[in-house]
Amino acid sequence: MKIKMLVMDVDGTLTDGHIYIGPTGEELKVFSCKDGLGIKELLPGLGVTPVIITGRNSVITANRAKELRIEALYQGVADKLPLLQEIAAEHGLTAEEIAYIGDDLNDLDCMRYCGLTACPQDAAAAIRERVDYVCPHDGGHGAVRDFIEYMSEL
Repeated sequence: MKIKMLVMDVDGTLTDGHIYIGPTGEELKVFSCKDGLGIKELLPGLGVTPVIITGRNSVITANRAKELRIEALYQGVADKLPLLQEIAAEHGLTAEEIAYIGDDLNDLDCMRYCGLTACPQDAAAAIRERVDYVCPHDGGHGAVRDFIEYMSEL
């Protein structure tokens, strides 16, 4: 199986799932540098296109995606599967050519669709039971990098 696209959730996957809100309402999120290096440096060598689909809207996520050269960023998506199917069609990809990593129930439909799936080790139980690979790290602590390295060995 040749994976050509990696679709990632954000909160709980690329981050630890915490949203820090300061006294004036500013939000903070924490991302892993290990995930970032994997996305920016390793994925291109594998010929894999990174995509983010997330349920929340965040300037922080947009800034991080830009920093990692992720051009395909979709925020505020309540029902992710129709969008994922549209993206697959636009790129001429089959479901088997798409990998997906997420952590919670709003990722489940996409996981049922994709050819290769993973989650952080601290993902919801229903997700851990469903995926092909449970990463040895928590979300926001290198889980995406784990999955990229796992894909590189396939």
